Amino acid sequence: MFTGLITDMGELVAREGGRLEITCGYDADTIAIGASIACNGCCLTVTEVARAGIAGARFAVDVSNETLSRTTIGDWQVGRKINLERPLTLGAELGGHIVTGHVDGVAEIVTRRADGESVRFTLSAPEVLAPYLAEKGSIALDGVSLTINSVEDATFSVNLIPHTLAVTNWGGLSVGDRVNLEVDLLARYVARLAETSRGRST
Repeated sequence: MFTGLITDMGELVAREGGRLEITCGYDADTIAIGASIACNGCCLTVTEVARAGIAGARFAVDVSNETLSRTTIGDWQVGRKINLERPLTLGAELGGHIVTGHVDGVAEIVTRRADGESVRFTLSAPEVLAPYLAEKGSIALDGVSLTINSVEDATFSVNLIPHTLAVTNWGGLSVGDRVNLEVDLLARYVARLAETSRGRST
């Protein structure tokens, strides 16, 4: 489990097929083989780790064809900035919302415009995910916990404050870029309960 609060921004430094190598600021001694790290919202398993620089780490992950088909990972090129989050620990502050790291689909940025000190992004999600989008509901985009401002069918908007733009990859995203989308866990189960209730009533 994760919270959608990014704790580091890594960089993809090598890839060969489904094997990716990422550098980060985490202490290599704190990363265990088999540990989970959310990379742009995708929960991936560390298969190799080494020291990088004075205090950082370089870790490898293997990505299945299933994950490649459902996320933006297939598009990642060396040099890409990646939002990273370590798993939630018992007793830690839950500052975002509950995020599983299981990506539901890919959204595309339709517009980006200044909104006061913040930046408002409008995105288009797959139609199948429209029932899970709710105004003032939570959503994880590239692993970042955000609040939906408005919704129209499968198109929705979010606002990012300057801090979030500075400490995540969102500062460099623009119209046409694609991001990993995970709907709110609560919304998923509410929609499923409503669906099964309709089925019983008919």
